[in-house]
Amino acid sequence: MNQFEHIIFAKQNAIARITLNRPDAANGLDSLMASELNRAAHLCSSDPGLKAVVLTAGGPFFCAGGDIKEMQSHGDEVGGAVKSLADDLHAAISTLSRMQAALIVAVNGVAAGAGFSLALIGDIVLAAESASFTMAYTRAGLCPDGSSSYFLPRLVGLRRAQELMFTNRTLDAAEAAAIGLVTRVVADDELAAQTEQLAKDLANSARLSTAYVKKLLLASAHNDLETQMELESQLVSRCAASADGREGIQAFVEKRKAEFEQG
Repeated sequence: MNQFEHIIFAKQNAIARITLNRPDAANGLDSLMASELNRAAHLCSSDPGLKAVVLTAGGPFFCAGGDIKEMQSHGDEVGGAVKSLADDLHAAISTLSRMQAALIVAVNGVAAGAGFSLALIGDIVLAAESASFTMAYTRAGLCPDGSSSYFLPRLVGLRRAQELMFTNRTLDAAEAAAIGLVTRVVADDELAAQTEQLAKDLANSARLSTAYVKKLLLASAHNDLETQMELESQLVSRCAASADGREGIQAFVEKRKAEFEQG
């Protein structure tokens, strides 16, 4: 039984799935959804058996951004309400970004505002052909949240990030892929199947290898060359000494497929 109201959380073997589930509200991010995302992220991070987590949405929208109607309902208390929502969202994103399992984001439709931000955080991002992306924040008199001011310039460069944030220009899936915003574009009716296959592939990988790839890429944003190389040497040696590392090395020598520990 699902323990959430505005998301669906499910786990099967080494794969967990988080589905945004307010289709009648374009999967708008309200305070409850942000809180539930945070809870789900911690469930994923604390599960030593997980190797892949899928984040997607139900209905024709991925996420139309923050729930503006809920914000308006807070009247003069809107500032505090938005800060609380953003804090939950940011805690979820931090946890998903730093957990050991790989994060796959499958963008099934419109990703606007906070939905755009959520689309950025995946280790691998698949977009349906019908998906579209727009920042939309300044259109509502707001500014970006959800980590987009961190990830977007690193993915597409400062100049493109400035254009997208200031103008709210809408990108189709093909352009999003061309500028490096998403990993690849797939046909709408193939998104679920390709996401599932990718998750299964990652679930068959070495968990420590995945965790350390994530750790290295996050660290590279602020480390100098020598610091990053020292981190590489520390982590690759830990991988080599692990059970999966020894199995991977042995399998390579024996020219067979490695059989890594299952979640």
